Amino acid sequence: MTGASETVRYPQDEPFREASWTSSSSPRLSKVPEVVLGFWIIKILATTLGETGGDAVTMSMNLGYAVGTLIFLAIFVAVVAVQIRAKTFNPYLYWLTIVATTTVGTTIADFVDRSLGIGYFGGSTLLLACVMGSLAVWRWSEGSVSVNTIVSPKAESFYWVTILFSQTLGTALGDWVADTNGLGYGGGAILFAAALVLTFALYAFTKTSRVTLFWAAFILTRPLGATLGDLLDKPMANGGFEISRYLASAILAGLIVALIAVLPQRAGAHPGAPGGED
Repeated sequence: MTGASETVRYPQDEPFREASWTSSSSPRLSKVPEVVLGFWIIKILATTLGETGGDAVTMSMNLGYAVGTLIFLAIFVAVVAVQIRAKTFNPYLYWLTIVATTTVGTTIADFVDRSLGIGYFGGSTLLLACVMGSLAVWRWSEGSVSVNTIVSPKAESFYWVTILFSQTLGTALGDWVADTNGLGYGGGAILFAAALVLTFALYAFTKTSRVTLFWAAFILTRPLGATLGDLLDKPMANGGFEISRYLASAILAGLIVALIAVLPQRAGAHPGAPGGED
């Protein structure tokens, strides 16, 4: 019946709760994939690859954090430009852009924390302010920070800037917990994995803002990946498995490509214009 209300359940961040719109509405597709279990699995692998790949350039190649940051920042800008200009969702391009944010996030965090001497606490505080500031400006400009509203170049630009800051913050948090709090890489990975489980429990059993939970989970996957990456390639004397950074990065990249090919990868849909969903 024309004008009848339908209830649709989204698989993405904010629309974990139900939303209604008329049957005559035409959902528009985002270039962000559906946020389902496969999304989070690939995201964790991508953040782990960002750690091993970033360290491979800055440490194994002895290029240093500043040069590594310039290299990966150039790659990030180029890939994001292609992603924003793309007309439709391409899973390989999307996840390549995510990996670009994780690698440059690794080198930026290391440069800020170590080369500039700000330290893990100072670096994490600064980067948290950047994340919150980016989200605040995005929401002020677009009215929502839900991934369901990302259907314009402007909104997508905010999305990728926020992700870059969140990936960098996650690296700093991972290093801070693993290096200075006596947990080590394995203990740090367990801590952040537990925090992710808690976040998903809040989603499943409470009515906590879905947008808030999405960004919390998105940030937490990065320190989890950072600690897992360090666990793989750091010397055994330091609590790692001492796997070659090049080998670890190649294995992780192969797993990501395989999962993208096997797991369903569809663009997210949302009803009409952005609303006050968050």
